Amino acid sequence: MSLPLNFAYFGGEPLGVPVLETLKATGFVPNLIVASPDRPAGRKHELTPPPVKIWAEANNIPVFQPESLKERDALTPLTKETFDLFVVVAYNKILPKWLLELPVHKTINLHPSLLPLYRGASPIRSAILEDNREAVGVSIMLMDKEMDHGPIITQEAHNITEGEWPMDGITLDAVLAERGGKLLVKTIASYINGKLSPQEQDHKQATYCGKINRGDGELKIDPFNLPTDGIAYATLLKIRAYAGWPGTFFIHRGKRIKVIEATLKKNGELQLLTVLPEGKKVQSFSHYLAHLTKVK
Repeated sequence: MSLPLNFAYFGGEPLGVPVLETLKATGFVPNLIVASPDRPAGRKHELTPPPVKIWAEANNIPVFQPESLKERDALTPLTKETFDLFVVVAYNKILPKWLLELPVHKTINLHPSLLPLYRGASPIRSAILEDNREAVGVSIMLMDKEMDHGPIITQEAHNITEGEWPMDGITLDAVLAERGGKLLVKTIASYINGKLSPQEQDHKQATYCGKINRGDGELKIDPFNLPTDGIAYATLLKIRAYAGWPGTFFIHRGKRIKVIEATLKKNGELQLLTVLPEGKKVQSFSHYLAHLTKVK
């Protein structure tokens, strides 16, 4: 990146750190990183920094962790100097209009879908869940006060072959983080130099996706009678879409059985490959079944 740039990076999970790595590899490093506050995590509920903060400290970049962006007086690290640009990637707070317009060249956002498709919090997982590989890609937009509504600066589709689909959410997160980071590097200089003009989205074509909750990963399946055909494929899409967070599971005999890996048999039946029974270690599904007695 040859263009000198004073910019702040607002980042969260799952794309925040991988995109930073891609930017760093090109010498394009933010002057300030804005991350979520430390939160209790793990069984001991120990105060834990977010991955973006850990990355920033490892790379000697100042970090700002506001609880809220509503009060201007509490945002001194962002207001005390003139930034050329704010870059937002998977940050989980809404930036007010005055903050979006604070930098010289305002605020841009990397969104992992082909906008206006899948505006919202879960575009990658929703595209997998809805079997919509044609919507997979990345968009860079100029942010406005509405969610994922601003004009598009650049956009790239990510072509996925039928044999690669359905990909799991963790893999597609990584693929689009790398692609999005590279697109940011190619885009920012041209945008700042006026070579790229943001174009209004076709708002009539907009679709939306919501936040994923832990309970969304439950599968209504019987391990002794797994689904076939369309239901089997829909179940596989859910398993692949929710890989990592929130994960998928079924309840059997009062125990939660987490599904780690699955596929489809040639006859269209769902095939579970590996599972994690509650209180046990990861094991093959066949091993799990071998230790069960079928209850009528």
